[in-house]
Amino acid sequence: MRTALIILIGIHGIIHLLGFLKAFDLYEFNSISRPISTTSGIIWLLAFILFVTTAISILLKSDYSWVSGLLAVIISQALIFNNWSDARFGTLLNIIILFVAIVSYSTYSFKNKVSRERTVMFENSTAISQKTVTEKNISDLPPIVQKWLRNSGIIDKIPISNVHLVQDLQLKMTPDQKDWSPGIAEQYFTIKPPAFNWNIKTQMNSILDVVGRDKFENGNGEMTIRLFSLVSVADAKQNEKVNQATLQRYLAEIVWFPSASLSPYIIWEPIDKNSAKATMSIGGTIGSGIFYFEDNGNFLKFTAMRFKDVKDKDPKLWTVSAIKTEERNGIKIPVELIADWDLDNGKWNWLKLKIKAIDYNVEKMPVTNNVLRQ
Repeated sequence: MRTALIILIGIHGIIHLLGFLKAFDLYEFNSISRPISTTSGIIWLLAFILFVTTAISILLKSDYSWVSGLLAVIISQALIFNNWSDARFGTLLNIIILFVAIVSYSTYSFKNKVSRERTVMFENSTAISQKTVTEKNISDLPPIVQKWLRNSGIIDKIPISNVHLVQDLQLKMTPDQKDWSPGIAEQYFTIKPPAFNWNIKTQMNSILDVVGRDKFENGNGEMTIRLFSLVSVADAKQNEKVNQATLQRYLAEIVWFPSASLSPYIIWEPIDKNSAKATMSIGGTIGSGIFYFEDNGNFLKFTAMRFKDVKDKDPKLWTVSAIKTEERNGIKIPVELIADWDLDNGKWNWLKLKIKAIDYNVEKMPVTNNVLRQ
């Protein structure tokens, strides 16, 4: 799709170059019957330069291709109006390029919004002052949780204060979707206070670009999905069901930063020798889930009764299961997982996830958004 678009913009630009060449008697451009003045020829050349700049910007995945694209379309369309009888069909190409410029601007705006949210999230967080995690710190937890934390390797290590990770995903956005949609996601967590900001880029029906952003902060959750970064498909916030669902998601995802399990806003209760219930409370929002572990302490799965959608009357069983566990940055974590919902008409396996990169205790948030540049 990107290659075809670059070719189309390039050809459209070359047509404008021919107008410049005609103005200076360097080429007989018969498609335009009227003579072109030298002043007008310079404008044709400017349109050519802007279209070429736009094509190169798209090729390089620049954040600012919308600037040159919009200017190119405005100048080109003015030239077309001036030569309407000969050049009117160029309007169709300009409409296509204008749409691309609008989408590019929407992506730029969406990305900046996410970056601003993450900056605020980091500014509102503080580092955990404790020097290292000790055996005494975990002594009051259920035995299986203690085993998990020892097995994960957090003992005698500095507690994790924030996390940055990148995920490769495969999704089924509806229960009846047959083929998996590939995606990539980037996520930031803070532990004090608990918050996350996650954004994704994927495709609908293999051709329509979709971006999304989920957010949890101060006990409040938000979920946003946009087609082409422009058309809102879902926008859920200021809703108790969303708040609880995003809190439960945060709770499940502490398996990637196990020292967060020691946070005062999480209360543990033993269930049996291989499972324990965790209840999290922050900002007036409360949610819980059950962690299951293997005999050696590896994380096995997390389950919770969770709202899938704000329209749901009752919560559904949500399960996140570990497929593969590896050590990353000295901490043993699940690096491949699957997630599913138990619906009234059967199980919906909707997500496969792989941790592509993970970093702990980053000093500052990178200013670039890696996902939307893909």
